[in-house]
Amino acid sequence: MALPVALLAALVLTRLRKRANHPAPLRTALADVGIVAGTAPWVWMILTPLHRGVRVTLVPFHELGWFFTQPFGTVFVQVVGNLLVFAALGALLPVRSRRFASLPRVALVAALASTTVEVLQYGLRLGRHSTVDDVLINTAGAVLFALVTRRWWADRIAARTVPR
Repeated sequence: MALPVALLAALVLTRLRKRANHPAPLRTALADVGIVAGTAPWVWMILTPLHRGVRVTLVPFHELGWFFTQPFGTVFVQVVGNLLVFAALGALLPVRSRRFASLPRVALVAALASTTVEVLQYGLRLGRHSTVDDVLINTAGAVLFALVTRRWWADRIAARTVPR
């Protein structure tokens, strides 16, 4: 169900942007829909209440150290899950906009988004652990996935375009 809705949204956005003479209507529409479709389920999941105690850890790498005392499955789920939370954002933001076609800017946007999620987890008392390590891992995931899409970044496409 989600795929047809995403495709319809991309088609509608593309059509609206073509009418507005947007320079890259299809690329930006697909990137926008991909960012939302790839990020929203993760954010929904991590903002779902767990009914556990609320805890904040502001010491970098404290939780990571604890992870490695846990079974491999726990470590895998926690680390890989956190790497994927903003993967779509990191991969598609520089494809969507020349303004965000740099690793520091992707990292900044991902860190701000992740910090917002951690503050919401704490402020809404969702029974989740708010930790600076989550922000670091979420940001690292966004940057890693940005590197995967580097050849399609908006600045590189514009640089290879030959005026007619």
